[in-house]
Amino acid sequence: MVATLLSARDVEFLLYDWLQAAELPQRARFSTHSRETFDALLAMCADLAASEFAPLNRLLDDQEPRFDGERVHQPEPVRRALQAFTDAGLLGLALPPKLGGEPVPAVVRTACLAWFQAANIALAAYPFLTIANMNLLLAHASEDQVQTWVAPMAAGRFFGTMCLSEPGAGSSLADITTKAVPDAATGHRVFGNKMWISGGEHDLAENIVHLVLARIVGAPAGVKGLSLFIVPKFLLDEQGNVADRNDVTLAGLNHKMGYRGTVNALLNFGEGKHLPHGSPGAVAHLVGQPNRGLEYMFHMMNEARIGVGAGAAALGYTAYLKALAYARERIQGRPFGNRTAAPTAIIQHPDVRRMLLAQKAYAEGGLALVLYCARLVDEANSALSPADREQADLLLDVLTPIAKAWPSQWCLAGTDLAIQVHGGYGYTRDHDVEQHYRDNRLNLIHEGTNGIQALDLLGRKVLGDRGIGLRALFETVQTCIAAANAGGGEGAELADQLAHTWRHLMEVTDQLIAPGETAATLALASFYLEAVGHAVVAWIWLAQFLATDRRPGDFYEGKRAACRYFHRYELPRVTWRLELVASGDRTLLEVVDAQF
Repeated sequence: MVATLLSARDVEFLLYDWLQAAELPQRARFSTHSRETFDALLAMCADLAASEFAPLNRLLDDQEPRFDGERVHQPEPVRRALQAFTDAGLLGLALPPKLGGEPVPAVVRTACLAWFQAANIALAAYPFLTIANMNLLLAHASEDQVQTWVAPMAAGRFFGTMCLSEPGAGSSLADITTKAVPDAATGHRVFGNKMWISGGEHDLAENIVHLVLARIVGAPAGVKGLSLFIVPKFLLDEQGNVADRNDVTLAGLNHKMGYRGTVNALLNFGEGKHLPHGSPGAVAHLVGQPNRGLEYMFHMMNEARIGVGAGAAALGYTAYLKALAYARERIQGRPFGNRTAAPTAIIQHPDVRRMLLAQKAYAEGGLALVLYCARLVDEANSALSPADREQADLLLDVLTPIAKAWPSQWCLAGTDLAIQVHGGYGYTRDHDVEQHYRDNRLNLIHEGTNGIQALDLLGRKVLGDRGIGLRALFETVQTCIAAANAGGGEGAELADQLAHTWRHLMEVTDQLIAPGETAATLALASFYLEAVGHAVVAWIWLAQFLATDRRPGDFYEGKRAACRYFHRYELPRVTWRLELVASGDRTLLEVVDAQF
């Protein structure tokens, strides 16, 4: 089972040969760890994901959460698997020593948790949201709030969510109408509705800690008037034990195409069905300062966006490995031009190899991208030089929308190819790849659609910041290109093509930054995001090519073949996208409703 989730050899290569994770224990923040502790943790996660999470993947797809009007029902093995995750100490991988943790580097954590995303993405959502919830509170909550809410989540007693979207607002957070009313007895009472809340209702833990964006009565309009609140499902008594039900009510469940094992809820706050302290309104605890809620929530959102990219890459990876195994086993057809030969495994057919090589390039490239971003988190948190920490923050800021969007688009395309490799069988439920496709389809939507990521990249981080972050990224790419040129050979040839593409990208970017019509530019933001994403992943593949260090063997030859494929078959996609963006084409602005 482990062999068809992720490649342990590839994870090892990415962490140690390329990203030099074994050097991190030299820093004080990670001094209790070593290469040996990292390897033991990775092996445990691989085994636990295969033994506890993967066997439930089909079960949770077949038996999605059911609401009987009073409570949500889920298959009993869900609780056992989540308990195994908790018992292994995996909820606390990022916790500081004051909460009993020994922080594991983000790059190693991301690799560890990718095993669970590959094994069962829907089940993994519960602990992943809880971890992101804890990290936000550790960064912005008071010490009392950390002890009250984070400590029980770290112990697996409470789980966490994020509550942003509303039925009438969707991703337009400026239009949030959920209100918070100051209350002398409890702090605040929250009234409103939240939609698409993953993990929003269940009995898998003693309590659910909702992080809710709401507008305090009298606050400014728009996103500048939003505040962040802790709104628990159950209130606590003076000893910190679960007590009365808060005024948070499940209005219904969303039934999804994929990701079915994760409860996805519509929640009503302050409906009056439950009356904490005798009054309607959900008791809420303000996090940090009023009107800074979206700023705080971005801490969780950005972590979740990279997590979405990791999940997309993990799903694309397991689909690829299953397609590869099938292609080696499936006997069909004969070598071209040799009708008398015995039937051969379909992996011998060039078109099947094309599809497998594309999947490999997408899956391994996507995983490498999110691990690189996680490595930047470690640099931002632990680099010795303030300049290095600032540089890491700058790169992470510009790469976050790409890390969310690129794997969710292209690892889905890889999963589509995995179905094609299986032929007619791939379109049936006899094989896992059709579920992986349905599960992966959500990743283009949640935590900000890819269109929103495109506007973030082009609108805020290129036009808004005049491309400062992208220029820093360009300098990083240039360093890799210079190293490839110094080594000569095929690496230098690949570097020349990459250098040409990046020069084109920066020329177009400079053109966009110059004064012009912003609306026409932003109308083409998705094409710009796709172009930058492919240029970034081509660089990451060149970096992997160099990390193979000309070593022999099928693993290293496979890496070089995937790099070669991406540069020859995929990188040319960048050119026409950049040309379209540079043209300022107005078709999308000028077409009117009646013409559809």
